[in-house]
Amino acid sequence: MPSPAYLECESISKRFPGVQALDGVSLSVPEGSVHALIGENGAGKSTLLKIMSGAYSPDAGTIRLAGTPRAFRGTADAFRAGVAIIYQELHLVPRMTVAENILLGHLPSRHGILDKRALRKAALDRLAELGEDIDPSARVESLPMAQRQMVEIAKALARDAKVIAFDEPTSSLSDREVERLLTVIRDLRGAGRAIVYVSHRLWEVFRVCDAATVFRDGKVAETFHSLDGVTQDDLVSRMVGRSISDVYGYAPRDLGAPVLEAEGVTGPGLAEPIDLALSAGEVVGLFGLVGAGRTELLKCLYGAVQRTGGHVTVGRRRVRGGSPEAAIKGGIAFCSEDRKREGIVPRRSVSDNINLSVRRSLARLGILRPGAENANAEEFVRQLDIRLASLRQLAGQLSGGNQQKALLARALSLPVKVLLLDEPTRGIDVGAKSEMYRIIGRLAGQGLGVVVASSELPEVMGISDRIVVMRQGRIAASVPRADATEEALLKLALPVAEGASDG
Repeated sequence: MPSPAYLECESISKRFPGVQALDGVSLSVPEGSVHALIGENGAGKSTLLKIMSGAYSPDAGTIRLAGTPRAFRGTADAFRAGVAIIYQELHLVPRMTVAENILLGHLPSRHGILDKRALRKAALDRLAELGEDIDPSARVESLPMAQRQMVEIAKALARDAKVIAFDEPTSSLSDREVERLLTVIRDLRGAGRAIVYVSHRLWEVFRVCDAATVFRDGKVAETFHSLDGVTQDDLVSRMVGRSISDVYGYAPRDLGAPVLEAEGVTGPGLAEPIDLALSAGEVVGLFGLVGAGRTELLKCLYGAVQRTGGHVTVGRRRVRGGSPEAAIKGGIAFCSEDRKREGIVPRRSVSDNINLSVRRSLARLGILRPGAENANAEEFVRQLDIRLASLRQLAGQLSGGNQQKALLARALSLPVKVLLLDEPTRGIDVGAKSEMYRIIGRLAGQGLGVVVASSELPEVMGISDRIVVMRQGRIAASVPRADATEEALLKLALPVAEGASDG
């Protein structure tokens, strides 16, 4: 018999001007369970979290905790009631210490004076619950993102939160940090918390969640009370109304002559010389686990890190100089996996971001030509269907998927023959991913050679003509699409002991 629900959201509706964000949404989460909320951006997930947190009031519907109806008058009210939301943008005070952040709002005192010993002990106790060894006296601003997230969770535990919701918690974490977070979430489940988990990364949902509710257009498309026997295709089809094969949109293409030939390439992160060939019209998926050398290889090909050996040829011309400038001149474009730090300029306009690489060529006699820049930006906004308020909108205000398209527009503004994409769909929803896949397929159909580095097996299998598997800084195998299976590719990607045979 299923456990009674601790958190119940019944027939929740919320409307904003011109938008019905939630329409009669219901959700039940028992103690000691993890319930996923999945759906495209704009499907209503974040609105529901904000209602749970007290940031918004519902227009209709009821929230119950342990069977008792609750109407929160604000976020502090919800927090006192035991509801904590761990957002992507963490709500910590960077210049305060770890301990002060954990106990913020109820700092221990004696005779009106802060009791530092009690503060430190309380913080250590909460961190110990998470298995974390973080110095309580360290300033939060000095911590890496993964540890800041643990401080936020410890803060929730300090208020004895019974409901903890995670909003895209792994978007800024490494693979190892993701595994650590999932372990902590399982421990919280084991301690009887009711966990709500929002993520675009469906493999995480299957790893840590007991049930899932799929949102589409502000409504519940379906609730899976158990994930036993449920597939990724089941979830995706409910999210977007079509099957996963339609999401990838792969179509066979005629391949042309070799457009990229890398021979004996060596550099930081590569354990041996790398040979890689790419044909015009071909999409090569570059797959590997964390530390396999995918990003390092792309950066060596592009010249973002200095090659120590080997050479790169585009068409029949050697790319000389080993720098991004030389690569761009040779016809190679690169989009980094870290679009926030190595890609967009968030406080500049979309137009500025798109034209960043071609301003010199669009200028006349050294004078910028806003008309020419606007025309170039408008053309790529149209081609890539970048959704924005205007070309003057700040790039940092765009959704993740549209930021990625703006980066792609910048690359395509150049005369490109080879496109190197590092995790191009990281942190964007399934609908935006589908658009990106179709753009990649269209560009390949126009004769570009495209290399897509990805840690998501279904993705590389779904869009690629061929999959190159990297392992420990080496190429382990090159597998045609027709021969690729998840089991075979993962086996090739797994590390082997030094000197061990692959056989």
